[in-house]
Amino acid sequence: MTPLPPHETLKEMTLTKVTVGYDGNAIVKEASFQLREGQIGCLLGPSGCGKSTLLRAIAGFESLMSGDIKVDGEVISSTSHTVSPEHRYIGMVFQDIALFPHLTIAQNIAFGLSTWTKESAQERVDHLLSLVGLSGFQSRYPHSLSGGQQQRVALARAIAPKPRLLLMDEPFSGLDAKLREELVPDIRKILQHEKMSALLVTHDQMEAFAMADQVSVMDAGVIHQTGSPYQIYHEPETHFVAGFIGHGDFLSATVCGPDCVHSDLGTIRGDLDHGFADNTEVDLLIRPDDILHDDDSEFVGVIVSKLFRGSHFLYRVKLSSEKIVYCFASSHHNHLVGQEIGLSVHLDHLVMFPR
Repeated sequence: MTPLPPHETLKEMTLTKVTVGYDGNAIVKEASFQLREGQIGCLLGPSGCGKSTLLRAIAGFESLMSGDIKVDGEVISSTSHTVSPEHRYIGMVFQDIALFPHLTIAQNIAFGLSTWTKESAQERVDHLLSLVGLSGFQSRYPHSLSGGQQQRVALARAIAPKPRLLLMDEPFSGLDAKLREELVPDIRKILQHEKMSALLVTHDQMEAFAMADQVSVMDAGVIHQTGSPYQIYHEPETHFVAGFIGHGDFLSATVCGPDCVHSDLGTIRGDLDHGFADNTEVDLLIRPDDILHDDDSEFVGVIVSKLFRGSHFLYRVKLSSEKIVYCFASSHHNHLVGQEIGLSVHLDHLVMFPR
């Protein structure tokens, strides 16, 4: 097929009911979502859910069993034809950074610029070195850099030819937590500076929320929900998304009105009509920050475990019904396991699913 025109900004990528598999067994099942110009998307889910397989299909490394993938209206993958990976003008960054050890940092970044003039390539390399904070590192070799610096070089190499789209497959998983926390927002700023659309694969929720404008949550090859990080967290559309994103518990509850339910936490009123009929049995989602420690409350629970998070504690507390839920407390409220503490319920938005 005719290759896509190079060096043009991606306007829109659309996946429509994409199924990918091996030997007739579907790994990804009817995946559909859109990625627009300058948008950073994320495929988020547990290990083995099919997110890397879907990424490889977008790159052109996997064939489709059904559906199609379009870039700016042009089909790049379908069951009948496909654009080869080298003609998709898509950059990739992998978990295995795979820098060329025998090449300098500048030579690594310039690797994909063989068709550029020498002057243009040098200007692009210098610009990217400055952008990723590695000016002056041109003549050094990969082995002399830290893990975070190597990841910046890998990113610079991937975006050097100005691909239409950047794909990132668990690129930060080999880094320690502190470095990851520092590097992820920096990489987002770099992509935004380059006005580059990107798609990240990760199992780390905080990484997804820090990097992406749009998150698609996957499980067992199925995309359960696509939305902003805020929507994914506060407005989960399926039981799986509600349980997978963030900490949370499900309490058995009974609908007692258009804006209220009755549960082990008492009668709770929310700010939205939940749409369930009265007396419907439901599972009510409770987040840690929905239950706060309150010394003055007569509603109490017994601490069964606690996690110190620096700025706060996450307690697991047992209610009188024997149900165990999370409780959020500021760090100066340091109580012992087995101690009874007051609880205050602040559940304004009711998220529930059929029992």
